Amino acid sequence: MKIAFFEVENWEEEYLKKFFPKAKFFQSRLTTRKIKRIKDIEALSVFIYSQIDQKKIEALPNLKLIATRSTGFDHIDLEICQQKGIRVANVSTYGENTVAEHAFALILALSRKIIPSVERGKSADFNLHGLRGFDLKDKTIGIVGTGNIGEHVARIAYGFEMKILGFDLKHNSELTRKYGLRYTKTLPILFAYSDIITLHLPLNEHTQHIVNKTLLEHTKHGAYLINTARGGLIDSEALIWALDNNILEGAGLDVLEEEPLISEERELLHKNIEISSYRDVMADQILLRHPKVIVTPHNAFNSEEALRRILDTTVSNIKNFQHHHPRNLA
Repeated sequence: MKIAFFEVENWEEEYLKKFFPKAKFFQSRLTTRKIKRIKDIEALSVFIYSQIDQKKIEALPNLKLIATRSTGFDHIDLEICQQKGIRVANVSTYGENTVAEHAFALILALSRKIIPSVERGKSADFNLHGLRGFDLKDKTIGIVGTGNIGEHVARIAYGFEMKILGFDLKHNSELTRKYGLRYTKTLPILFAYSDIITLHLPLNEHTQHIVNKTLLEHTKHGAYLINTARGGLIDSEALIWALDNNILEGAGLDVLEEEPLISEERELLHKNIEISSYRDVMADQILLRHPKVIVTPHNAFNSEEALRRILDTTVSNIKNFQHHHPRNLA
């Protein structure tokens, strides 16, 4: 099968060549001009910056498969692909445990005061005043969104012997059976009984500012809020109000509301994303300087294993298609 990969970094090309040594590789996005160099390909793999429209599709008469290395399909004209009999496969999941582990990294950093402890240690100050933390054992964690990532959070929390609450429109009975997770009827109930609340929801019209002042008024005093999902889930002004009024004792944020809208975390690693465009905007945000808040730069997804899983899934998608068992189709 003749295959072309676009938007690949050097390490990705080296990895993919082990499976497809005769494939063509391009670091740039697919453009109309480059179509001439791949006219005979049967499979095409791209990331989100390559717009696969009708004109490009019609210029590739032998194309049978598009294997996008992303979760979303927005950059591909699915209707034209369907008309032409071209299958489109994606990477539906790749970083569930990765993000869950980062959520717990933030939880542990807050619960054991890791950041101020390290800063004090670097200055050779071994005074323990103000560094006393708390155990996770027997604390209640509230998981908002018990999908793939939320399930891994529940698994880790179970290992810490935590009590686990969950809120989701869809209940997963397996989480109740395996980890003792109990679903609450409403979100305010979860906020009222949780010592630590962690968000694992997509951002859409229904979840925008789902954490607002009204909800935070129901929060158990002294609780901690973790967000490794999307910044827009939280009303930043309401969060600051809750922190300043000692309703929340702390927050661990891998995402902020002022970030640019992105459809794929991996965009943040791509040279086309302009980090400087929002660094200045975020720099003066109160949350970045707040003594009760830990902020990481949207890094929860960013592990070697997670990024390799994107490639492994893409390889699997192509090989399954070759063997007439297509998977992860749009």
